[in-house]
Amino acid sequence: MKIRPFIFVLLIAAISGCTAVKDDTEANVTDTNVTGANVTEVNTMQNISVSSEEFREGDMIPAEYTGDGKDVSPALSWNGIPQGTKSIALIMDDPDAPRGTFVHWIIYNIPADAAGLPKAIPVKDILDDGSRQGKTDCGENGYCGPSPPPGKPHRYYFRIYALDAKLDLPPGASRSEVEKAMKGHILAKGELMGKYGR
Repeated sequence: MKIRPFIFVLLIAAISGCTAVKDDTEANVTDTNVTGANVTEVNTMQNISVSSEEFREGDMIPAEYTGDGKDVSPALSWNGIPQGTKSIALIMDDPDAPRGTFVHWIIYNIPADAAGLPKAIPVKDILDDGSRQGKTDCGENGYCGPSPPPGKPHRYYFRIYALDAKLDLPPGASRSEVEKAMKGHILAKGELMGKYGR
């Protein structure tokens, strides 16, 4: 008769333990849901689809658009520009350059209704549509085609940004100046990557 109370206490403890485990599991599920919500919020920026008639994503860029050819800019097209866009910006770079990322092209204040850029954009400060070109690592304002050293092909990224404002920058702005001005104004972005080697 003295053993029964002890058994009853053990049963109460076991039931309490099961309840505690269930509560911990539910707490973990709740935490996971919160984390998922945060990830979704972070990934709400829209994507812009960028393409070119001259090459596909990951393909080799034709020599015509490099330092080994005519060194003119390739035609680019994009879609997915969201409502509220006031201007578009483009930055082209080579992250594989021997001395670090090399900037080949910067354009900002491209009209929001533009669906792309034609081939052979002139190398000048301000284009006819009001777009302004920044200073590249080639030392000029305008397109500077791929000219990598011999070896493994380099990657060249054409990055497009939809902005909710025009950038208050003069022609010849550097990449850092453009990126600083774009901060907090990017509505959507996209990129196209081509390769070139010698």
